[in-house]
Amino acid sequence: MIGLPLGLLYENAGEWLVHRYVLHGLGKRPESYWSFHWRGHHRACRKLDFYDPDYEQPAFAGPLLTPQRKETLGLLAAAVAHAPLLPVAPWFSAGFYYGLVRYYRVHKRAHLDPEWARAHVPWHYDHHMGPNQDANWCVTRPWFDYVMGTRVPYLGTARERADRARRAGLRRHAPDTTSSA
Repeated sequence: MIGLPLGLLYENAGEWLVHRYVLHGLGKRPESYWSFHWRGHHRACRKLDFYDPDYEQPAFAGPLLTPQRKETLGLLAAAVAHAPLLPVAPWFSAGFYYGLVRYYRVHKRAHLDPEWARAHVPWHYDHHMGPNQDANWCVTRPWFDYVMGTRVPYLGTARERADRARRAGLRRHAPDTTSSA
């Protein structure tokens, strides 16, 4: 039974490693397959106050390689790569697979409901909306951010309140592009 929490911990370490070194490390290169994360997902979140419209449709609907589909394919690849462990370490595998499913569900919900994210995954909100987007790598639980010293709180700080007020002011003064002439 010790395998179950070890599988969860392992999945969280994977979140941290993949997010930091693949999605940001390789993803900041424009020619990279992983650039969707930095150039699409992060840009949308900053522009739309953490909301990302790519999560509105099912993962396998629409164009062939949407950012959400690439994320889902990455999770499925991790699941397949770890399948040989299932008969050898079933509890570890169960923890790992639960973590993958939870990652997808939490990440999707967070970017469709930013207020839910602020309340339930503030570390992920901090990752996207804080001044340092190269911190707070975990999505589902901040465990490895604490272990690796990369957890940097932003939500609820004076800086975050000032940033939200500034963004609200910008929206209030933006020209209305929805009405027709």
